[in-house]
This record gives sequence, C-alpha cells and structure tokens, in this order.
Amino acid sequence: MRATLIAALVACLLAGSAIAQSGPTLESFVTRANRIPLNATAMLRPDAHRLKGEAERAFRAVGGEIRDARAANRTPPACPPERIELNPRQLLDFLNGIPQARRQRMTVTDGIRSWMVSRYPCSS
Repeated sequence: MRATLIAALVACLLAGSAIAQSGPTLESFVTRANRIPLNATAMLRPDAHRLKGEAERAFRAVGGEIRDARAANRTPPACPPERIELNPRQLLDFLNGIPQARRQRMTVTDGIRSWMVSRYPCSS
C-alpha cells in the first residue's frame, strides 16, 4: 500500500514537471498578449516581461533548430537572415490568424516557427 502511494506521488510529480516544462499553449500566450497595449508603457507590466521571455525562448529554440539543420546539411524549417526585424503587431496579427482550435494544441515555439516559415521560406 505504501509503495503504491509513493509510486502515485512520484508519477504526479513527474507529470507536473513535464507539464511545467512544456510551457503555455500558443492560445494562452496570444490571449495574454492581446491584453497588453503595444505602447511605451507596456514593458512596465510584469505580464509583458513574462511574455517577452517566453517569446525570446521560443525564438532561441527555433534558431537552434535552424542552426542544427544547417549543421546536419538538412533544409532548415525557415531561412531567416542573420538579423531579423520584428514588428510585434505583425507577429501578433499572424499568431491571431491561426485558428483557435489549432493554437490550443500548439506551443509558443510552434507559433514562432510557423511565423518564421511564412516570413522567411527557404528556396528550393
């Protein structure tokens, strides 16, 4: 009985850890981002800092995928220039354009990857 209880507790902890590592859904990210005004005072909001951090992690992850694909001599998911120009309104408009049902199944990284693929496609 005690072993079963301990096993159940460990399983719950591991599941919680996996959920925490997967991050928020794209739907959650977009919903929170839509509430923040895109003006000079936006970065004074704590939620804006959290969203910025989530977006930066997603951009780093996609950038890593691109570098890894190029290093392995595979076609990367997108072919952006060395430095990209990011207009937050355009990015948010793109993410809002993804159907809600699909956003609920996507991570923020999936959304950033989709944006990069649409904005910087690789030539065949």
